Amino acid sequence: MSFKFPYKTFIHIEALHIFKGVLTACLMCTSSFAISDDIKGIQLHGFVAQGLIDVNGSNFVNNDEKPSAELTELGFNASYQFSDNLRFSGQAVYLNGGNRYADGLNIDYLLMDWSVFTNEKWQVNLYLGRIKNYHWLYSSTRDVPMTRPSIILPQSVYFDATRNMSVGGDGGALTAKYFSDDLGDFDFRLSSSYSNISDEQAKIILGPFSNGDLTHKADIQSSMYWAPLSSNWRFGLAITDANFQYDKKQESAFTDGDLALTRHYFNGEYQGDNWTFSFELLQERMKLEGFMSDAFIQEKIGQGGFAQLEYIYGANLKFLGRLEHFYADKDDKTGTELAVSTNGFVPKHFGYQHEAVLGATIDVTNNVQIQLEHHWIKGTARLTPVVLPNALVNNHEYWQISAIQVVYWF
Repeated sequence: MSFKFPYKTFIHIEALHIFKGVLTACLMCTSSFAISDDIKGIQLHGFVAQGLIDVNGSNFVNNDEKPSAELTELGFNASYQFSDNLRFSGQAVYLNGGNRYADGLNIDYLLMDWSVFTNEKWQVNLYLGRIKNYHWLYSSTRDVPMTRPSIILPQSVYFDATRNMSVGGDGGALTAKYFSDDLGDFDFRLSSSYSNISDEQAKIILGPFSNGDLTHKADIQSSMYWAPLSSNWRFGLAITDANFQYDKKQESAFTDGDLALTRHYFNGEYQGDNWTFSFELLQERMKLEGFMSDAFIQEKIGQGGFAQLEYIYGANLKFLGRLEHFYADKDDKTGTELAVSTNGFVPKHFGYQHEAVLGATIDVTNNVQIQLEHHWIKGTARLTPVVLPNALVNNHEYWQISAIQVVYWF
């Protein structure tokens, strides 16, 4: 297999117009906010990322598998330090990622951060509003392109289909940091929130025949992180428990249904002088009741994870290598039972997805970055839709992704 990037698509007129437009808009934002940024307590920042992506063998981005400019991210965030212990912040983004997630304008977070208690050993904070998800290794940075390790995060853990719900939701969070002179630093986090699910988002998860309402009920998430004393390691444990409800409409392909999702995470990160090693393991229990019929019940436990190495070479170049695996059902890792149970309608390669990734990041200036990466993939378990897989389009067991993205921030 060759390592290829869609260079020919750089002359694609539509892509050039999009990139020119978002870059111009970003430069205008930089100029217009320069004065406001001097106001005491206010910080204003933004970013624009435009790329080209070529997917060969799946509908990960589009159904025709042609090179696409649907790799657009525009964001603006602001924070206001109202007092020593009270801060307000928020971020609005525009996304266009094709079939990966619902495109359009989103409010990723809009919250109040209250420093409840602080001393030499403890720091306790309360967050209210549209809060951020700080529980997973990259959940708090996946909404800003230049802070991610790669253009596309590991789908084994950071499933793009649930991106908007995973970034955060409406509710509250409580965090506590404890600094021990003997054991190291501890972070404890607890949150509860829910997200509004658009009709487009529901179709990405359930399938194009969905015309009902998918509702995200309030969920519970918790995590604990530990950085041992005098060590470059940091370890984390997290759990997510969420429930969704589907209310059908007339002439719907689905019946009323409930979806319960419980996820357990274990991750670790080692920071060397010029390299970083990280890993994250996931086990998720998914239970469906209804949807296919009133009596339909399906429960399975999926497992996945990744291991990743980032190496900094010189002053402005970083390389990335990653391996990841995912099994939709830990008791059917080859997908054989899946194919049998659906009379061959869903091929067995929908039971797993394994991936190898190579990438590079070039820092052109202090605030301009070029990201490149290529993915070799076996299996389609992490393609959308989730409940009713599109086996007609995704009929290849092996497929590839090539992507390049330019990021500018201020």
